[in-house]
Amino acid sequence: MAFLLSGCTVGPNYQRPDLQSPPAFMSQAAVAARSVPAGPEASTWWASFKDPLLSDLVNQALAQNLDIAEVIARGVQARAALRQADAALLPSATLSGQAAATRQSIESPAGRLIAATPGSDRNAKYYEVDLDARWEIDLFGGLRREREAAIADYVAFRADVAAVRLAVAAQVADTYIVIRGLQTRFAIAEAQVRTQQHLVDIVALQYRKGVAAELQLRQAEGALSQVKATLPLLQMALDSAENALDVLLGAQPGTYRAQLLPMAGTIPTAPAVADIGGPADLLRRRPDLTVAEQKLISANALVGSAISEYYPKLDLSGLLGTATGSASRLFTGAANQSQGIAGLRWRLFDFARVDAEIVAAKGRRAEALAAYRLAILRASEDVENAFSALINSESQSRDLAEGEASLARAQRASLVAYKGGVVSLIEVLDADGRLLTTRDARAQAQTQAARAAVASFRALGGGWDSSRASGVL
Repeated sequence: MAFLLSGCTVGPNYQRPDLQSPPAFMSQAAVAARSVPAGPEASTWWASFKDPLLSDLVNQALAQNLDIAEVIARGVQARAALRQADAALLPSATLSGQAAATRQSIESPAGRLIAATPGSDRNAKYYEVDLDARWEIDLFGGLRREREAAIADYVAFRADVAAVRLAVAAQVADTYIVIRGLQTRFAIAEAQVRTQQHLVDIVALQYRKGVAAELQLRQAEGALSQVKATLPLLQMALDSAENALDVLLGAQPGTYRAQLLPMAGTIPTAPAVADIGGPADLLRRRPDLTVAEQKLISANALVGSAISEYYPKLDLSGLLGTATGSASRLFTGAANQSQGIAGLRWRLFDFARVDAEIVAAKGRRAEALAAYRLAILRASEDVENAFSALINSESQSRDLAEGEASLARAQRASLVAYKGGVVSLIEVLDADGRLLTTRDARAQAQTQAARAAVASFRALGGGWDSSRASGVL
């Protein structure tokens, strides 16, 4: 009867919520139509930037990042909880033994009684060995619901590891691109400093010859100082980004700084973002969404565990052992002892507390459901924002490239015209300033486009699939 009843499981079975989503992302067609070379498979998306140093840094971070080490260490707890839930469904047995030797005081009441009894001995020995077994029959599935929750928690942990790994890889790539962008902007500013210094030298020579007014010299010097003042700000931002990269790699700030110098000023080109899929595909491709759903599954299972408290619990226990006062007779038939017990526990007069526990469990399930729905919406938002940034940053970069070419010609023409006395120094300084602003803006647009590509890979799940987490048990 116990085996038959153990097939009964109370509480709601999990069903994935019905979620409505559009067939495609708003910018999906524009992203798919980008005329850039395709990269490798999505699981190693960082290699599509064609930057060996970037690939090396990402691989190092995945091997030694401390956030990843922390989340893996937390997995020991999830695995232990699952083993405990498995063990709760099985019988447990305890083997115990004892040997005792006593000498009774004859000054105590019991000792006086022994002393007054002929043939009694104040010395005694006792030996006992017992095997005690216990099994809680899971009549209404409370323990099975708890195991279901433990499985969901463990699958969530596996997905959480993937989510952290994806986040670390994306942060390393993003930080590396920021560093390359800042190095490019620093090089542009340094080149402009040299240009402005050359102009100051020309005006100073003219001033000494009495051809140029002091006002023109001071204007040129002021423009040079303005460009120089941007260098410390760029260097400060560069130092912060390089320090952040070192920490992502699990190292002290400054450890990897030397490796970033050989390719200074090269901003990785944003690669193709292939195999986009639709919003519905994010459920299997985003590890954070798997984490959110597994938490909902766990919360749903614990509702059933709480409901099972309405019903009685059946325990079976038994004891096989031997006890004697002489070690030589320990395992003889006369020393054998046994016991069998069937126990029933029922919270018959505690239903108000059980009601409260069920309400609390349902509240946690509602909270997990809201978090799951919100996670899906935010995942779609991440993709839409990343796609928009990618398309518009690349468009901005193309426009700025055309403007940079025109302004470079204008700058050269203004300097020649100034030397010929055709235009004033103000026009030369204005041409220099416009060119510097455009070059700097283009470097920022290129950086933003590459960062948007990283954000796109991350938002799409980085090639991860939910079956990798659910197929581990």
